[in-house]
This record gives sequence, C-alpha cells and structure tokens, in this order.
Amino acid sequence: MLVLKRKVGEVVRIGNDIEVHVLAVEGDVIKLGFEAPKQVQILRSEVYDAIKAENIQSSISTSMDAKEMMKQLKKGSTPKK
Repeated sequence: MLVLKRKVGEVVRIGNDIEVHVLAVEGDVIKLGFEAPKQVQILRSEVYDAIKAENIQSSISTSMDAKEMMKQLKKGSTPKK
C-alpha cells in the first residue's frame, strides 16, 4: 500500500487518466474528488461489497434453479417457472 500525505488542493494521479483531488479536510473526514474516464467505475467499498454479494447470491440462485430444472427434465416433467 502506498501512503501519501496531501494538502487541500493537491492532486494524486493514477495512471494517465485518473486524478484524485483533495477537496477538504473537516475533522476526521477527508473530501476527495475523482476525475476519470466515464468507463472507469468508481464506487465506495461498501457499495462495491454489496453489489458483489448480490451478484454471488444471484449466481447461486440461478445455479440452484438450473439444477432443479435438470432434475425435472430427467424425471420427464415440464420445468416449473
């Protein structure tokens, strides 16, 4: 992990296309601004984790639904929707 000290108004660059601006420091809260190409997704970690968990759960449900359909097909019945 790279650790940097920056003051309000200073910028950190990531690669050629991403800039992180230090906008304000208010107590123990730091306000950051991000400039990046539109195709670069920027998420807070708690949002990223929630999306990841939802995708995993959806994948498990889809997998379970597919297994149930296969069982029904093997029995010769029409899968329930």
